[in-house]
Formats: sequence, C-alpha cells, structure tokens
Amino acid sequence: MRSYFHLMRLDKPIGIFLLLWPTLWALLISSHGHPSIQHLTIFILGTVLMRSAGCVANDILDRKFDSFVTRTKLRPLANQSISVNNAFFLLITLLLGALICVLFLNEQSFYFSLIALFLALTYPLTKRFFVMPQAYLGLSFGMGIPIAFVANDISLTLTTWLLFFANVFWAIAYDTLYAVTDKNDDLKIGIRSSAIWFGNYVKEAIMFCYTCMMGCLIWVGQSENFSWPFYGFMMLSLIFIGVLCRQIRALNPKACFDAFLSNNYLGGLVFLGVFFHYLYVN
Repeated sequence: MRSYFHLMRLDKPIGIFLLLWPTLWALLISSHGHPSIQHLTIFILGTVLMRSAGCVANDILDRKFDSFVTRTKLRPLANQSISVNNAFFLLITLLLGALICVLFLNEQSFYFSLIALFLALTYPLTKRFFVMPQAYLGLSFGMGIPIAFVANDISLTLTTWLLFFANVFWAIAYDTLYAVTDKNDDLKIGIRSSAIWFGNYVKEAIMFCYTCMMGCLIWVGQSENFSWPFYGFMMLSLIFIGVLCRQIRALNPKACFDAFLSNNYLGGLVFLGVFFHYLYVN
C-alpha cells in the first residue's frame, strides 16, 4: 500500500496544490465569490484524482528513464516494487473516478475534461522531443480554469484566458525550478527541459515568467473591477516572488527545489486576494 501511495505521490501533495489553486481562482471568479458546495467537492476531488492519475501515467511512460535519475530511481515502477500491469489498473481506476466527478457537471464541462485528459496523459511524452515541456504542463494544469467557467454556465471571457495564461507562465516558472534539480541527469539521458533550454539565462527566464504571471493577474483585477484587498495580496505576492529571486540567485539545486515547494504559498496568496475581494464587496 505504501508503494501505491508513493506511485500516486500522495506523500508529496505539492502537485495537488499547484493544480488546485488556479482551479479555485477560476471557481471563485466564475461564481462571483459563491461557489456551490457541489462544485467545490467535485473540483477538489477531481483535482486529487487527476493529479494522481497523471503521476501514475508519468511513471509508466518514464519508468526506464527514472531508474537513471538520482531523484526518481526509487519510484515504485523504477525499482519494480509495483508491476506495470498493476499500475495500469490503478490508472484506469483513478480515471474512472475522475469521470464520475465530471458526470455531475454540465455537458460542456465533459468536453473540456476530455482535452484535460489528453494533455495529462501526453505530457510525459513531451520531455522526449519538446524543448520546454514545462509549457505543456502549464496547459495541462490550467484546464481546470475553463472547466470552472463552463461549469457555471459562463462563456470563456478575457478573464478566463488571462487566468489560463497566468497559470501557464506560473507553471513554466515553478517547474523550471524543479527541473534545475534534475538538469545533470536529464543531460545524460537526453531528456529535455526548460532548465536546459534557457541555458545561462535560467534565473532571468524564471523571473520573466513570474512577471508575466503577475501582469496577467493584475489585468484580471482590472477587467473584473476588483477592490483593494485583491491588490494588497498582489503586492504581497510580488514581495514573495522577490524573496524567491534572492533564494535562487546561485541556482543551488536544493535552494531551487525549496523555492519550487514555496510556490504553494504563492498560489494561496492569489486565492486569498480573490477571496477577500468578494468578502469585502459582498
């Protein structure tokens, strides 16, 4: 059971939070600060199931690579503590659970969830040929945003796409920090990543992506006429990003990994900004 727990990365919930925060941003905005208990339950449970399924699919496809990477060589499929057939069975079970969640939403949500499924299952393959798979991860992790809007019977507006691209830039930033820790191993086995592609400009690229993320979010605030609590938390977010910039200035792998983990707090700050805006105006 411990091996299955590790296969789904439930011992490392950071991925759940990084997938959940943008979905909650969108769910709050699309419901004007009043998401239903049903929607909250479905989206939170669906996030846990899809993130777990994505991890299982990733390990099935990467099992031969993982055994050569220091950080991943002890994963259940890499060390063969779980068979590939059992991993496939677990993957199907998780996807069926996610499907059940989607069936409680409207028809448009179902169609968008198919796109999300495709992106989640094909993401591991992009590391073999795409120079920046982190951007593809951002697309995958951002699909909860349009689903949240259509689930509330709201058309995809400028706000939807600003949130979506804010998430794409955010994913490139934090997953590049993550990729720095594997850079040497990735070079040896021929895996592509933004940490390799950005070359000597990794820090500058990361900060550029954070800047674009914040620019999109502030644009959302302007478009939605958000009140001062939102901008207060945006200021805190900018300060937090400045702290991360100082933390990674030497590109030490451990410091970069710690900075990656800290992105959970950044997502939470943005959520609080949206939450307190609606609390203030309502």
